[in-house]
Amino acid sequence: MNLLFFDFGTGEIFLIVIAVFLIFGPSKIPEIARGMGKFINDIKRASEDIKTEINREADRQERDKKLTEYKAQVEKDLEADPGKSTEETSEESK
Repeated sequence: MNLLFFDFGTGEIFLIVIAVFLIFGPSKIPEIARGMGKFINDIKRASEDIKTEINREADRQERDKKLTEYKAQVEKDLEADPGKSTEETSEESK
């Protein structure tokens, strides 16, 4: 059986756990695990913040593009029929 954790097998992971236990002792292991947990949590939070910021920027660019297209359509419609008001043009484009 092979666990896909950095391509280590079950026996290799067991050997690493025993080595950590012998090197640090039973009193330090909870402290080390707590520190690793906080580190992983900080990494997850930072990556989530980056994803959120990227999505927010993509949405903003999409809104700006749609606004530019809408303005261009309104200007085109006004040039085609200068007698129409802006409200009439926006109602027709919907």
